[in-house]
Amino acid sequence: MPSWEDVVAIGARFPGVQESTSYGTPSLKVRNKFLCRMRTNPDALVLRVTHLGEREALLQGNPETFFTTPHYDGYPAVLVHLHKIDPTELAELLEDAWRLQAPKRLIAEYDDG
Repeated sequence: MPSWEDVVAIGARFPGVQESTSYGTPSLKVRNKFLCRMRTNPDALVLRVTHLGEREALLQGNPETFFTTPHYDGYPAVLVHLHKIDPTELAELLEDAWRLQAPKRLIAEYDDG
């Protein structure tokens, strides 16, 4: 069962990722661009996804793990029950969010390294 500490450890694999805060909760950002954050009420990880189609696919494909609230309607983000997500899938989704938000130079640095 992944925890916030596991999310941070995964994020640390990618250049430029920094721990920060967003809406008063712990978050990860790359160059001040949002990747994910913890949320309360309900407790979940808010995770940036590449586009609304991916969001819908996650929501429909695994509703036990992924969900949303009306607040996120129309925004490419999904809520994740950390205690239900496979750690490998979490790492893949975090990498996708990072690749979406990171500058091309950091992506090239990571891919070359």
